[in-house]
Amino acid sequence: MTSLESVPGEVATGLVLPPAFVLSPTQIEQLRLYGAEAAMNEGDVLYRSGDETWDMFVVVDGRIDIVERYRLPGMRTVVSYDPGEFSGEIGMLTGRRSTLTAIAATDGRVLRIPAEHLRTIVAEERTLSDFVLDALMTRRSYLVREGIGVTLVGSRFDPETRRLLELLARNGVASKWFDSDGSAEAEHVMDKLGVGIADLPVLAVPGGAVLRNPSSSEVRHALGNATTDNGAEAGDCDLVVVGGGPGGLAAAVYGASEGLTTTLLECTALGGQAGTSSRIENYLGFPAGLSGSELSTRAVVQAEKFGVRLTLAAEAVSLCTEPGRHVITLDDGSTIGARSIIVATGAHYKRLPLDRIHDLEGIGVYYAATAVEARACEGREVAVVGGGNSAGQAALFLADTCATVNLMVRRDGLAETMSHYLIARIERHPKIRFMPRTEVTRLLGDEGLAGIEVSTPSGPASLPVCALFLFIGATPGTDWLQGKLALDKSGFVLTGPDIPASRLDGTVPLPLETTVPGIFCVGDARSGSVKRVATAIGEGSMAVRLVFDRLLVTASA
Repeated sequence: MTSLESVPGEVATGLVLPPAFVLSPTQIEQLRLYGAEAAMNEGDVLYRSGDETWDMFVVVDGRIDIVERYRLPGMRTVVSYDPGEFSGEIGMLTGRRSTLTAIAATDGRVLRIPAEHLRTIVAEERTLSDFVLDALMTRRSYLVREGIGVTLVGSRFDPETRRLLELLARNGVASKWFDSDGSAEAEHVMDKLGVGIADLPVLAVPGGAVLRNPSSSEVRHALGNATTDNGAEAGDCDLVVVGGGPGGLAAAVYGASEGLTTTLLECTALGGQAGTSSRIENYLGFPAGLSGSELSTRAVVQAEKFGVRLTLAAEAVSLCTEPGRHVITLDDGSTIGARSIIVATGAHYKRLPLDRIHDLEGIGVYYAATAVEARACEGREVAVVGGGNSAGQAALFLADTCATVNLMVRRDGLAETMSHYLIARIERHPKIRFMPRTEVTRLLGDEGLAGIEVSTPSGPASLPVCALFLFIGATPGTDWLQGKLALDKSGFVLTGPDIPASRLDGTVPLPLETTVPGIFCVGDARSGSVKRVATAIGEGSMAVRLVFDRLLVTASA
């Protein structure tokens, strides 16, 4: 094909391709109910990088090439699809813009499945749903691992660069980062983008736009997936769920499926802390485990199926209550009212009290272990601090690609804080070195992280780690409540029978209900909660039942 003559071979050297997903003849016939077959001519563009809506194409005859940087310097074919294969990745379902371009490599025929019909397939066709979802999510993981997507240029010492790195990682955005400090490659990229030092950090997004020091909201809008309204009108609703972790997603799905007009607000990334987990192995029904990204993606598809209004880049900053109605003010000054609210704002990992830790966050010090961080640490030594399940999962995930993983805790062992199945796997893993009664005392390196100093039972020691991963307890995301709800001494929300009688105005709270009737709290933000994904999901669904109970009590009063 003429437009691909600049690409060296069918697939660029060095790419590790995702596994092939080939539809059976029976599956193709099922898909025909949702699409239309059409001819394609060599060179036809089926969808472009940056398209807001892009459809799935099943190859009936011929070949489709998926291309990065179409008709731009450095253009290359990422993967090709032959008869029986199909295009697309999970962004098609979650409202993300396309990051790549699909073109006809030969004359042939394709079956075009519109994106809205694909959502119906995933929601209703049991024999196809898992197969298609597995393919779409596997491809997203591949894009993240290979860094095929947006381009970020910025200094590792710049807090704004670190903010963008965290935003991209938490949202599962495939990206490449070029450090502008002394990097010839970064200078080359800046020349191509037409930007200077004063513009940094810059983000080149699908479709060719270059964002100069963008806000988090601007990034989300440029990438898509800022709001999915499902035809719903903005304004008051029956239920607002604040927080998009497992508990919040469960509450939104169950609320909408039971007929409540439901809005879910999330300021950072759907999935919460669990969304950054590489593998959740003790969740019922998934014996091989599943990633936090997969769990949250499936939940988002369900939420959209039932008509939840998903609003990202929406941070709740204050709460006002009045009889029968509660009002949340967002960081952009807008408000949303509801008859009931479920608080699911979770918690954030704590920092170690170390010099320069703020300077190294995102460029050597991390609070999540995703494919992005694993790629940066491949073949090198890292350290993980923490004794909970999140730390154990991170250590096992990093051990797949890192040379050595040092797992450190202040306690004598892990039995009091970590699940037995994780402890057993850690003890068996040859790349994980468990270091009890060990604390990090100093970060080494003049620029980036070059190592750490630790105190051990045998004395001080230095470790040449390239990254430090921290999972050392959490601070609840409850600052925005500003005294409107009763909190415990650590800032977690008091609910149900845990609320002292002196904090109540005569109304007996339901389980999971706060001191304000009609406002409930689930997940990690709740005082006394069990820090497990399954528990948060159970609380989220249970809270919806309690919402109905409170509404009935209020209506009969």
